[in-house]
Amino acid sequence: MSQSKLKNVFLFIGCLILCQAAGGLGTIATIPNIPVWYEHLHQPSFRPPNWLFGPVWGILYTLMAVALYTVIKSAHPQRGLALRIFFLQLALNAAWSFLFFEYHLLLLSLIEIIGILATLIWFTIVAAPVSLTAMYCFFPYIAWVSFATLLNASIWYLN
Repeated sequence: MSQSKLKNVFLFIGCLILCQAAGGLGTIATIPNIPVWYEHLHQPSFRPPNWLFGPVWGILYTLMAVALYTVIKSAHPQRGLALRIFFLQLALNAAWSFLFFEYHLLLLSLIEIIGILATLIWFTIVAAPVSLTAMYCFFPYIAWVSFATLLNASIWYLN
């Protein structure tokens, strides 16, 4: 394998580790609070089973890593802005778990997840000319966070 291909492999692995680590950070707040707090909340009828969240987020964090990698590899003039928005959404994503699960701030987490959704849409718009792959990788993420926003709003309303 050439040195440039090896460098790309390590870059992608770094993107993957970074995105999965953000997910792992959120898990620190989430997992311990599911049985002692979350399971005791009034839940909407459309709430998916708890086991579904891990695999979905694992896939989404992998897609985020692909998006990040393709943006980093781009030479497009909007690359820097796309990267700043990407890291903003990643930080907001990790923070949401603490607001919702650790601190039980249902309304604040709802406001924050709306901010995440807006940031995801902003990223797709900015990333489109930088990397169509990055833009497409965020479509499932936007769909899931849209659903999560509805779930968050419903839990806030019911409790």
